[in-house]
Amino acid sequence: MSFVYRKKMTIGDWINYTLLVLFSGLCLFPFLYVASVSFTDPDAYKPFGFYLIPEKWSLAAYKYVLSTNSFLNALRNTVFITAVGTVLNIIVSFTISYALTKKTLPGRNAVMGLVIFTLVFNAGIIPNYLLVKNLGLINSHWALILSTLTNAWSILVIKSFLETLPPELEEAAKIDGSNDLGVFFRIVVPLSMPSIAAFTLFFAVAHWNTYFNALVYLTDSKKWTLQLLVKSLVIDSDSNGVGAAGASDEAVVPQEMIRMATIVLSMLPILVVYPFLQKYFVKGVMLGSVKG
Repeated sequence: MSFVYRKKMTIGDWINYTLLVLFSGLCLFPFLYVASVSFTDPDAYKPFGFYLIPEKWSLAAYKYVLSTNSFLNALRNTVFITAVGTVLNIIVSFTISYALTKKTLPGRNAVMGLVIFTLVFNAGIIPNYLLVKNLGLINSHWALILSTLTNAWSILVIKSFLETLPPELEEAAKIDGSNDLGVFFRIVVPLSMPSIAAFTLFFAVAHWNTYFNALVYLTDSKKWTLQLLVKSLVIDSDSNGVGAAGASDEAVVPQEMIRMATIVLSMLPILVVYPFLQKYFVKGVMLGSVKG
């Protein structure tokens, strides 16, 4: 017969749990309000009202937003930047990190010094803009992708993780006739899947939420990302930013509902993907952080 020991709740525990619940509720209320407004029927919508559950449910706002050219263009642009950028981020970050784990690499210390230097010092906005401009990438999606191929923090964390892999596996693979590329793709990559999954989500979220670089480098509204479109709707209060689906449709759907529906749609993909990769977060990032 087994007994389960349960710790007795103290007054301090009740206070901590109560404060955590209240704080969580405060963080959750804005999201619930945005979702509630977006699902409200246009006829039942009350401007300047606060409610967490729609009085009458409707998908009119979503049908309107999904029928506009501007939103679909912004969605395609964001998906392209996120997909291509994340793949290149993973390839560049892991190949550089793997190379830096080799002590026989010529110039290894110099490259590590440059990586650490960029971790401490940043060139700033103007030099970055001039670099992108001289490369002819202004008003191009590649300006958002190539300017953020990797970063010092990712390289150092991935390098630390790769150094924990048993070197005997690589030696055995080389004895069997594999070259450096074969060892990397057949040994290192399969063993690094938790870390790859974690950094895939890191990079994907960063690309999906990119705003400032898009604001600086993209001048054509047809190349806007979702974040620029949301900014145009929410901050600039430009309801025409979602495109023209017809004046009669916009008259039926209130502008505030259009804004809220656009915000929900811009968050939805990451919210759907996040739970499936969350379990890799701690494992993928912490594997190489503790030694001894």
